[in-house]
Amino acid sequence: MKKWLLAAGLGLAMVTSAQAADKIAVVNMGNLFQQVAQTTGVSKTLENEFKGRAGELQKMETDLQSKMQRLQRDGSTMKAADRSKLEKDVMAQRQTFSQKAQAFEQDRQRRSNEERGKLVNRIQAAVKKVADDQSIDLVLDANTVAYNSSDVKDITADVLKQVK
Repeated sequence: MKKWLLAAGLGLAMVTSAQAADKIAVVNMGNLFQQVAQTTGVSKTLENEFKGRAGELQKMETDLQSKMQRLQRDGSTMKAADRSKLEKDVMAQRQTFSQKAQAFEQDRQRRSNEERGKLVNRIQAAVKKVADDQSIDLVLDANTVAYNSSDVKDITADVLKQVK
């Protein structure tokens, strides 16, 4: 009797675990993020958005370098007043450049994070839709799972289709 109950319990556990495996899926979020970012052209959009400011900063840097080279090259032969004026100009321009470069980098990073957030939201919505459509209870990131058997379904391709 005890053996029969043990066998029945073991059989029930195996059926339950097999059913649970059908309700679990994995998705490769890193791969999805890269592919969606490429197809939506986020990097090109950001590049075009900041192109003007980047060009302005590059022009400022070139001008600053030429003044610094002139000061280094001709500084010893210049009049004291001219050299002092050029040094002050270089210092002021260096400070302005530094402030603008820092603001540029912060703005670029902020916009990049905004766009990344939008992509993550789109991917998460697609994962939820695919999971609902396929009656999946749990979806895990494939990169965070130490091991999964071949019984666990990979829905990465389905989610990618849904996002596009």
